[in-house]
Amino acid sequence: MENSILNVQHLNAYFGEAKILSDINIQIPKNQIVSFMGPSGCGKTTFLRCINRLHELTPGARTEGSIYLQEEDIYKLSLILLRRKIGMVFQRPNPFPTMSIFENVIAGYTLNGIKLSKPQKEEIVEDSLRKADLWKEVKDTLHKKGTFLSGGQQQRLCIARSLSMKPDVILFDEPTSSLDPISSNKIEELLLELKTDYTIIIVTHNLQQAARTSDYTAFFYLGELVEFNTTQVLFSNPLNKRTEDYISGRFG
Repeated sequence: MENSILNVQHLNAYFGEAKILSDINIQIPKNQIVSFMGPSGCGKTTFLRCINRLHELTPGARTEGSIYLQEEDIYKLSLILLRRKIGMVFQRPNPFPTMSIFENVIAGYTLNGIKLSKPQKEEIVEDSLRKADLWKEVKDTLHKKGTFLSGGQQQRLCIARSLSMKPDVILFDEPTSSLDPISSNKIEELLLELKTDYTIIIVTHNLQQAARTSDYTAFFYLGELVEFNTTQVLFSNPLNKRTEDYISGRFG
């Protein structure tokens, strides 16, 4: 695929002897929103965690195959550099509970021992919160704990924390599943704005969310990548019977 940012070749993932992902081959296009969908336990989140090498942190977990971020083999990058280039936002908002909003945004720099001047910190915090559409709501309470925010605000704070490292790709693991409809809608609108500057990969169980937000959709089933296409084609004219059955609600 022209203008791809991630190139995954013959990826297999295991937990002990159990094979979770089988021969995944996919190219992720730059500055697009790509949804991973499929029934629970089909390997979507495992694949997401392989992309920033979180998977291998689990005892007994391993991978085979290759993943390239542009031309760089992610298995040859330092983990610190890789996780600066590939950010992640989890299912449940997880601001660091002992840190203020301000400290949460620049936590990536602090935890990696990257020194910043006071003006640099202030610029990064404001820029990241503006990009996460949170600045107006928190600009007068930056030194309060991040955990005093609502669930939707906490999730946008986590997005700001990821954006502060200036990543190329941001992974979202069901980022709205614990949020109310209004907060979910705000996150979806934010994703559409962010794809101008970032490549976004989102794991979702919500078919309507995939249809609304993503440019491309991948359908996973039992550890296989069954089908990958533009969202419009995949939803309106799927090539695989299993994809069609899943979209029409016949299983999953």
